[in-house]
Order: sequence, then C-alpha cells, then structure tokens
Amino acid sequence: MPAVGGIGGGGGREYPGNLTVFVTITCIVAAMGGLIFGYDIGISGGVTSMDPFLLKFFPSVYRKKHHDQTTNKYCQYDSQVLTMFTSSLYLAALLSSLVASTVTRKFGRKLSMLFGGVVFFAGALINGLAQAVWMLILGRILLGVGIGFANQSVPLYLSEMAPYKYRGALNIGFQLSITIGILIANVLNYFFAKIKGGWGWRLSLGGAMVPALIITVGSLLLPDTPNSMIERGDQEGARKKLQKVRGLEDVEEEFRDLVAASEASKKVEHPWRKLLQRRYRPQLTMAILIPFFQQFTGINVIMFYAPVLFNSIGFKDDAALMSAVITGLVNVIATLVSIYGVDKWGRRALFLEGGAQMLICQAVVAACIGAKFGLDGNPGELPKWYAVVVVLFICIYVAGFAWSWGPLGWLVPSEIFPLEIRSAAQSVNVSFNMLWTFFVAQVFLTMLCHMKFGLFIFFAFFVLVMSIFIYHFLPETKGIPIEEMGQVWKTHWFWAKYVAADEDDCANGVQMGKPGQAIKNV
Repeated sequence: MPAVGGIGGGGGREYPGNLTVFVTITCIVAAMGGLIFGYDIGISGGVTSMDPFLLKFFPSVYRKKHHDQTTNKYCQYDSQVLTMFTSSLYLAALLSSLVASTVTRKFGRKLSMLFGGVVFFAGALINGLAQAVWMLILGRILLGVGIGFANQSVPLYLSEMAPYKYRGALNIGFQLSITIGILIANVLNYFFAKIKGGWGWRLSLGGAMVPALIITVGSLLLPDTPNSMIERGDQEGARKKLQKVRGLEDVEEEFRDLVAASEASKKVEHPWRKLLQRRYRPQLTMAILIPFFQQFTGINVIMFYAPVLFNSIGFKDDAALMSAVITGLVNVIATLVSIYGVDKWGRRALFLEGGAQMLICQAVVAACIGAKFGLDGNPGELPKWYAVVVVLFICIYVAGFAWSWGPLGWLVPSEIFPLEIRSAAQSVNVSFNMLWTFFVAQVFLTMLCHMKFGLFIFFAFFVLVMSIFIYHFLPETKGIPIEEMGQVWKTHWFWAKYVAADEDDCANGVQMGKPGQAIKNV
C-alpha cells in the first residue's frame, strides 16, 4: 500500500519548455483578475464600519453602536440586512459561475474574463452612486456576477498556460492579486474614512471600477490558451501558440497529448453527468471539500469584517481600520512565500504547516479575547500591549492562511481536473466556494453575537478536521503535467480503488461488446 497521501507518478512525462518572458507577462496580466475579488473582500468590512455609511443605510446599527449602552459589544453590528449587503455578492457569484462554465468551455477563457470585468465595472458604478439599500444590493449582485466569471476562468487560464514545473508559482499569482486587492482596499478605507463630509465610502465602493478596468482591458490583450484553442477546433493556431508559450519549436509530445485530451473531451456530451462518474470521485470530492474547508478556516471573518471585528473587541475606529491594513500587508507578504515554496516544498507541506499555525493562533486569540472581554463584551479600557498581542496572533494566523489554504484552495482544484470535465468541475469548485463564503458572511455577525469569543474555537475545530483530511486524502501534485494528473489518483492508498474499479468496468464493457460503455482514459 502506498504511503498515506503519497505522491503519484507523472507517467514519466516531462514536457520540455522554458519560463518565457511571454508566458510570464501573460500570467501576470491574467492573474490581475484576482484584484476585483480581493478589492471587494477588503472594501466591504471597512465601509460597514464607517459611521456616515451606517447612518445613511443602516441607522439601526448606527444607533446600537453609539447610543444603545445595553447592547453587548459582540452584538453591535448584528443585522441581517447589513450582512446581506456583503453576502449577496457571493450568492450571485455562485449562480453566475454555473453559467460561466459553459461560456468558458465554448467561447474560451478570455471572453469569460472580459464579461466578468464589464459586469463588475457596472456593479461598482452603481454602488458608488447608491442612494438606497436596494441600489447597494443590486450593485453587489452585479459585482458577484463579475467575480463568478473571473474566478471560473482565471485559475484555469493560469494552470493551462504555465509550464508544469512553474504552474504552482504562476497560478498563485491569482491569490497574490487577491491579497494585493485586499491591502489596497484597506489602505483606501483608512484614508477615505477621514474625508470631511462623510462621503468617503462612495470613493471606496466606486473605486472597484479601477480593478474592473484592469481585467477588462487585460482580457482584450491576452492570448487564448493552447488547450482552449484545441478545444474549439483551432489546432494549427494552438500548435504555434504552444511553441511561443514554451519557447521551443519541438512541442510535439505535449501537443499530441493536448489533442488527445481534447478529442476525449469532445466525446463527452454531458460533462456535468460525467463528473458524477465513479472514476472522477477524487476530483469531485476535492472540488467540494477544499472550498468548504477554505472558508471554514475563518479567514473571511477576518478579511470581510476586520475593521468591524476589531471595533467590536474594543479598538477605536481609526485603530480598527489600521489593524485591517496591517493584516492585509501580512497577507501579501505571506503569499509571496507561497509563490516561492509551492513548487519547491509541495502543496501538502504548505497545507499542513499552515493548518497547524492557524490552529494555534485561533486558540490563543480565543483565550485572549475571552479573558479580557468575558461574555458581556465590555473590556473597559483596553491596554495597548493587549491589543498588540491580539493583532500579532491574528497576523500570524493570516500568514498561515496566506501561504497555505488561501492560494492552494484555488491552485489545487484548478490543476487536478482532466480536460473533458475541467470547466464543469471548476464551476463546481467556484460555486461551492461562493456558497460557503455567502454562508459565513451572512451568519458571522450573528454567530459573533451568540458564540462570542467561542467563534474562534468553532473555526479552529474545522482547521483541525481539514488538516487531517489533507494528510490522509490529498496526494502531492507538484511537478506533474496537467494532462497527466490522473496518475496521482491511481497510486493513492484510498482513491486508487475508485479509479481502478471504474476502468475495469469500462474494459469489461468493451469485452462484452458494449463499446458505448467504454470511457477513454486521457
């Protein structure tokens, strides 16, 4: 029996290819699609802590925050309408990602990115000009549609364009853009909140038009991936593009494998139904559970509501916004560590180390908040050193996420799917990510109100569970060509029985004169 979570062989395939300037620039431009997601994550929490914004759209929350002395500190932001402002985006992203799957497959990754950028721009414009709550929600829904399309297409684009030896680092460029977007949003919130007249929140929300323009213009300049061109029938163009991408004339072996994968893909009339077949059980499981666990690390509690959270536990408004800036900066730096190490140390090592780091930090933060705030959430005067300790451990927690579950939660699902189910499976991955993001965003403030500092213990439990899951069930995928990824499941101690059993059924179908039951293994 292979070692637990052991690495699967790559079938002996090592395609030649260089990390060319062309592919590097291309992947950097494509990765900027993450800016729209990151900017939105960072901007919403800061805006919802700004008094002029609350007074205009959520006066009941403003009154609880400033005038109702009986309100428990943990509960001052508890409003379902307020959380709907944040979470409606992710519900829209969930639904749009299902449509994005078909667009990405039939029309290419570029068009999906372009559409996402245009719709996101419209949503940002409406939010910046909003005069009523319904305009805020409408704008957020359009932002969600844009994110659904971008998150569907950008990770696929990066995984297909990058040479397999550098796929991890280039793909994590998407997560790096997300973290940069979060940091920029936090910095802007800090300064816009100081604008006299109380209209700084409009600049924060409307500022999302800038990253929307970046992905829109970038998508017009990007080339399509060779995989996508072959998938849509342009084999000769794909061959030339592959030669340019790899920086070599001799790309025949990789090109033949891409064509073979495409031919098998074209025979699949119902990729959604195929995704449910037994042989794809490992990929489907990862597409569902990895985004689930990613959101239940509790990271979006920090990133969505960092200013709100810090404010709720005793920080003043300026200090809360600055604390969010600090965590955003840590997020960016730690993501750079992941870019350096993902193809060197491997995916599993980063997953497991990050999980252990987050678990320890969540336990310490829960103890610090519980000891000082108790159940009534009234710490009195919070000592400066105590606040520094809380922020320090939250930053260490953010760093653990940023070099593990943050980038790898997008990288691993995007690289493990065979071409015939890739768009459908990525759609499942994005949909479940948005589903659980929506759920966490919608219930967090209520959970904070009722569970208080125990909320950190709640998320720590899931960090423990997901680390055990990774140790036992995720094989190492570093250094394996994307079209050879099926090999990792065949040698895994648990998943091999699903893949092998299904292939035996296919072989039996051929022997029994039922070729229609056979499925070509790519």
